[in-house]
Amino acid sequence: MDYDQAVAYLDRHIGLGWRPGLERIGRLVELMGSPHLQYPVLHVAGTNGKTTVTLAAASILNAMGLNAGTYTSPHLRRVEERFSAAGETASPKQFAQAVEDTAPFVDLLEAETGERPTYFELTTAAAFAFFAAEAVDVGVVEVGMGGRLDATNVVESRVAVLTGVSLDHTEYLGSTIGEIAVEKLAILGKGGTLVTGELAPEAVRAADRKTAQEEAVRRTLGRDFRIVDLRMSVGGWSMDLDGIYGDYEDLYVPLHGRHQASNAAAAAAAVEELFGRALPQEAVREGLAALRVPARTEAASRSPLVIIDGSHNPEGCEALARTLREELPPTGWTLVFGAFRDKDIPSMLGPFAGLADNVIVTAADHERAADPAEIMPVVERVLPGLPVAFVDRVPDAVDLAVEWAGEDGAVAVAGSLYVAGEARSIFFP
Repeated sequence: MDYDQAVAYLDRHIGLGWRPGLERIGRLVELMGSPHLQYPVLHVAGTNGKTTVTLAAASILNAMGLNAGTYTSPHLRRVEERFSAAGETASPKQFAQAVEDTAPFVDLLEAETGERPTYFELTTAAAFAFFAAEAVDVGVVEVGMGGRLDATNVVESRVAVLTGVSLDHTEYLGSTIGEIAVEKLAILGKGGTLVTGELAPEAVRAADRKTAQEEAVRRTLGRDFRIVDLRMSVGGWSMDLDGIYGDYEDLYVPLHGRHQASNAAAAAAAVEELFGRALPQEAVREGLAALRVPARTEAASRSPLVIIDGSHNPEGCEALARTLREELPPTGWTLVFGAFRDKDIPSMLGPFAGLADNVIVTAADHERAADPAEIMPVVERVLPGLPVAFVDRVPDAVDLAVEWAGEDGAVAVAGSLYVAGEARSIFFP
C-alpha cells in the first residue's frame, strides 16, 4: 500500500461520521495484539490547548533522551501530521505502512462484527501501529472529542491531563460545563494522576468527584505547581516554574499567548508525574524551547503581518483576540473568518469587536463548513459598521485580505483549524 492508497483507504470511511463507543476500536486493537498497552501513556483532554500540551510533553520527553510518540487531531493539511515519534512527523512512507499494518485487522473486525470502524477509529489504530513500528518509549495521546467515548480512551494512562473545560460540542458532550467535564474526566483511570489547568468551579467539582471515585491524585495549576515571573519575550513568553517535584528556571515558550505558558506548565507537570520525581532542568528548558505548534497564533508573513490561528470556539477566539491586543503591534486587523455550522459563531466573533477593521468571511473545503453568505449577517450584527465581504475559497480570501491590508497592515485568520490549514498552504507550501 503506497501513500495515496493509504489515504484513499481512510477516506472511504469518512462518511461513517462520529459514532461514539469503544466496542469497535477496543476489539480492533485487541485483534492487533493490543499495541497500545506496551508503553506508558499520557492522555490529554480539554476544550482548548490539548495539542499544545501533547506536543510540549513529548518535546520534554524527547529532550530527556526518550522516544516519545504523539497522536494529535485533526491534521491541518496531511493526515500523517497526526503521528510523530522522536520529534519527527511520520513520513508518507511510515504513515502508509501503519495503515497497511492495520488494514488486515480491520478486515477481521468487519468479518466478525459486520461493523466498519470510523475514520477516527482507523487513524487511532494506525497511530498505535506506528508507535509499535517506531518502538516508542512513551505515548502522548490527545483526545479527539470529549473523552469517555472517544476512541483514544482504549489506552490505560498513568497520567491524564485536563487542560480546561468550556462549552463546545454541546450536542455530543452536554449543555453545561459540569456535564462536559464529566465526559472529559472519564479518561482518568483507577489509581492514576490527574493534572489540571485552570478550571471553572463546575469543572473543579467534577474533577474532585472523579479523583475520589478513582482513588486518584489531582495536581492543579496554581496549587500544586505554579508559574512564577511570567514575562513577555520576543516570539513568546519566558517564565520560571515551581513544579510538583522540582523548580525550573528561565524557561522559554516560543508561542504567542500567555495561555500557552499554562499549557507548557501542565505539560511539564504531567511529565513529572509520569516519573514521580523532578526532571532534569536542561531537558525541560530544551524541550519547551524546541516546541512548535502550527496554526496557534502563528506568524506566516511579516509584510503584511499575517497571523494564522486555529481558534474554533468562543474561548479560543477570546484567547486569540487577547493575544493580538497584548503582544502584537497596535493596528486595525483584517479578519478572515470561517467556521463550522454547529459552532456558536456570534460568540466567536464578539471578541474581535474594536480589533478588526474589516472582515472577509470564507469557508474551508469541508462538509461541516458554514456557508459564508449565512455568516455575513451575523458579522453585520455582532460587528456593526465594519466592511464585510465573502469569498468562497480560503486561499482567495487570504489573497484579498493581504491586498486590503497592504504591506504595513495586518491579517488574522481564525474560526477553524481547517480554515487555518488551508491558509497555511499559501505560506508554507
